[in-house]
Amino acid sequence: MSIIRDCLDALLHPSARYDALTRARHRAFMAPRLLGSLAAFAAFPVYLAMRGAPNAIEVAAFAWLIAPIMLSWFLSRTGRYEGAHVLSSLALAGLIMVIAATTGGIESFAAVWLVVVPLEAALSASRRVVAFASLLALSCAGILILVSQFGWLPHADPSAAERGVLMALGVASATLYAAGLAFGAESLARTSVALLSREEERYRLLARNMSDVISRHRRNGAVQFISPAVEAMLGMPLAQLLGHGLFDRVHVADRPAYLTALSDAARGDVRSVEFRLRREPDGSERGQVDFIWVEMRCRPLDPNPNRDAAQEAEVVGVMRDITDRKLSEQAFDQARSAAEAADAAKTRFLATMSHELRTPLNAIIGFSEMIAQEQTLMLSAAQRKEYAQLINDSGQHLLSVVNGILDMSKMESGNFEIASEPFAPRASLMHCCNLLALKARENGVDLVTDAPQDLPVMTGDPRAFKQIVLNLVANAIKFTERGGQVSVVASVSGSQLALRISDNGVGIAPDDLKRIGAPFFQAGKTYQRRHEGTGLGLSIVKSLVALHLGEMTVQSRLGEGTAVTVKLPLVYTPPQAKPADGMPAESKIATLTPALRPETLEQLHEQPALVKKSA
Repeated sequence: MSIIRDCLDALLHPSARYDALTRARHRAFMAPRLLGSLAAFAAFPVYLAMRGAPNAIEVAAFAWLIAPIMLSWFLSRTGRYEGAHVLSSLALAGLIMVIAATTGGIESFAAVWLVVVPLEAALSASRRVVAFASLLALSCAGILILVSQFGWLPHADPSAAERGVLMALGVASATLYAAGLAFGAESLARTSVALLSREEERYRLLARNMSDVISRHRRNGAVQFISPAVEAMLGMPLAQLLGHGLFDRVHVADRPAYLTALSDAARGDVRSVEFRLRREPDGSERGQVDFIWVEMRCRPLDPNPNRDAAQEAEVVGVMRDITDRKLSEQAFDQARSAAEAADAAKTRFLATMSHELRTPLNAIIGFSEMIAQEQTLMLSAAQRKEYAQLINDSGQHLLSVVNGILDMSKMESGNFEIASEPFAPRASLMHCCNLLALKARENGVDLVTDAPQDLPVMTGDPRAFKQIVLNLVANAIKFTERGGQVSVVASVSGSQLALRISDNGVGIAPDDLKRIGAPFFQAGKTYQRRHEGTGLGLSIVKSLVALHLGEMTVQSRLGEGTAVTVKLPLVYTPPQAKPADGMPAESKIATLTPALRPETLEQLHEQPALVKKSA
């Protein structure tokens, strides 16, 4: 059998060699015709030896055996399967007509073979070929009836016995041939089912091993099929996603886009949509809502543009998890926004620095030139002393600006070291307040200090502690109007020293409070240039507090004042390891309302941004 199959496969047209079902059909067409014709030709000499000289009918029958060979050759050369069946129907009908015309017309034993013509055409699986063969058989039967009625056929008067034998042979041979056709049809059907099952199993295997999810939808979004890959994507059985199960897991804000894409695809368009799907939480995150981003490309399952508009079209979609890509995009956008904000802050910082440096430099140069020309200008001793004091004040201001920039640079590069030692915080606090008392009196601000005598000795960097106090108190005095008050309160809170510096000055707007303490950022466009300064004060304080493993809370309301609370550990313990980039730990930010003190982080995020806390 394998030899015969190999020979038949060698005769197949190239167009039929790559599709299993087409190959089986062509093989089924050629095999019985070639084998039958060759067997008949092999038996022809034996028949002549037993029968003797053949008559005209016998010669026509044996001559017809050449037709199947020619039909097989036609199919092998052209690959036209339907055309070969049409020619086969014509050849069979022609043989029947020749035999019936010489053996009694419509009453001939060969007439029954006309039923076989459409049966044979049925193997073509073509409605046109079957219709043609049926019409051909009916036409041949009509012609035989017509010519028999008018007596146009030669007279054939076989005996009753011969007629019965011939009729029995005709029916038997037609039945056997029809049975062969039936077995051939059954074989093709079995082959078709086997091939279909094999293809379905292959597609199931592909669907099971694909990371992308394949689904079939109705226009309204109902899922009719979804591949098993969805179980790994969403962490739940695919049976729960059929119907509207998948739609129920689409984020509410994304459902209009999801349905619009399916509706457009059902009308014949190809659409791509990105939306969020709710993933089933695992055991470690029970109760948490977890959404993933997916991209779905959808297209109509039947892209026929002539489809009836009322007919509901199905849509096939391919979904892919793009959560990592979305996170990368969000991280990129955040980094870009941060870079743009930093660039804008640096621009503002440079503009501020140009003022902070130019003003004292102009004073130093101007007053030094005047002292150099004291004889010309006839300066008195009091004037010279005043000018010298102004030059000294300007130089001290320049020194403070440069020191602030250098300290901030050290902190950002991770080169600022904490020199921890025991010291008395009350003495340092009172010293700083005494240094700033004169500045407070000049501004007309009342500076009130409340530091208990029994404040314990703490371990930390006394230089950094003083810088924290000086920056915060100086800021409070600077931004408090004449007649206002600045209070400095120190207390012990557990294992921490708490410092609270409050004022009733201009305050900070909520939008500025979100970014207060950021490097190169100055709050308040409307009032920042009414007061001198680089805007580095809170940035330095924030970094120093973080280096001391403390926390800072900024509470403010625009037009009412600001309160800054700093908590430092009484005993500083150096961290085990520095961050990888050498920078101090990033501060934690939380917001709350002055009137309400929520206890949970979730409540904090729901309140207005009037307090900033960094730790």
